[in-house]
Amino acid sequence: MPRQKLRTPALKQEVVRAAVAAIADDSSAFTTRHIAGVAGTSPAAIYELFDDRSGLLRAVFFEGFRQLGAYFEAVGETGDPVEDLRRLFYSFRLFVNDNPGMAELMFSRPFRDFHPGPKEAGAGATTRRAFVGRVQRCIDAGQMAGDPVDVAHVVLGLAQGLALQESAGWLGTTPASTERRWALAFDLLVRRS
Repeated sequence: MPRQKLRTPALKQEVVRAAVAAIADDSSAFTTRHIAGVAGTSPAAIYELFDDRSGLLRAVFFEGFRQLGAYFEAVGETGDPVEDLRRLFYSFRLFVNDNPGMAELMFSRPFRDFHPGPKEAGAGATTRRAFVGRVQRCIDAGQMAGDPVDVAHVVLGLAQGLALQESAGWLGTTPASTERRWALAFDLLVRRS
């Protein structure tokens, strides 16, 4: 009698955990065979749970935005809108430094078989809302000017670019120069009263 297949939610979570670990270690190790081995299951189980490798990448993509949201929640708010935006800006940096492979999947699309659609675009809504809300507070305080959505896109784009340069070693040759350039970039966005 053949062994019963167990495609449980717990197995699905374990596969996602293994996939997150694989992408953190080396995105070239992101194969269904490798991930199945780490998760203690078979490639066939991954295909049954996620339809294909793209489906597994999609699950990791959503997990990345869930984790980024947790970084943002940890920042909290104070009475200083500029400092709150700065802390969110640096929280994004911390997430990318802690999760470079995940950030690459989320923002650079390194896999040809993963094409984010409208549902995936919605995963980034929490990120956009966090930045738009913080930017709106800065605008209300007279520290920034412009449409809050447009400004938030610029702030997030700047953070993404700086994080990419930092991870590639192009932002500075010392920790002090890297820190200085992050601070300079943020300060250029905000008016000094």
